[in-house]
Amino acid sequence: MFPVSQLKDIFFIDIETVSCVEEYGLMPPRLQKLWDKKASIIKNEEELSQSEFFFRKAGIFSEFGKVVAIAIGYITQEEGSGPFGLRVKGLADDDEAALLLAFKGLLEKSARKNLLLCGHNGKEFDFPYLSRRMLVNGIPLPHILDVAGKKPWEVAFLDTMEMWKFGDRKNFTSLDLLAAIFDVESSKSALDGSQVNEAYYRRKELAAIKKYCMEDVAVTARVFLKMNCLPDIQPDKIVFVD
Repeated sequence: MFPVSQLKDIFFIDIETVSCVEEYGLMPPRLQKLWDKKASIIKNEEELSQSEFFFRKAGIFSEFGKVVAIAIGYITQEEGSGPFGLRVKGLADDDEAALLLAFKGLLEKSARKNLLLCGHNGKEFDFPYLSRRMLVNGIPLPHILDVAGKKPWEVAFLDTMEMWKFGDRKNFTSLDLLAAIFDVESSKSALDGSQVNEAYYRRKELAAIKKYCMEDVAVTARVFLKMNCLPDIQPDKIVFVD
């Protein structure tokens, strides 16, 4: 079980990503060829057109996508012994470099000496995606994301999906499923991950995407507590900050 005294050191993280451009044809020819090669090994069970397949799938690959929203949450506790609360900060920007710089600034300004990052599937998606996009944008990595050459126990990442596996590598368990079995309310936004690209490019709903991202952080934090047999955070103790 995770020590209660260290909860204050965790930043719960979630990101939302979209394809790097709205349409396949807007990519430089060099990238188009490389996407074609990538797409040839991805299942296209619905037999989507090349353009629609790119629109649906490119956002999950850091080489062909970009970050549009990041949420950061941390647990609070009244007078060190009261009920847990949660404060969630949301960042969103069409300018990916500006967004990533703002996120990096929050990490580097943190007074936590033993900062940890926690996400659902964060080790395989959120954290490497953020790191790769920072490098693409010419942004030096903050210390906590600069994991090259580090031993596994030196990497300050926590992952609720990995925690749930208990060494079982066969299956992906969604955050929604964990929320359901632990009786945690899922994100109340009308969005889900598969709709983010359409919400961003076709409906221009960046604010809604940020809200969805922040809600997912709240769910992740509550699931983390449940998985450690710690008291839940009541909804009225969650503060969302733009």
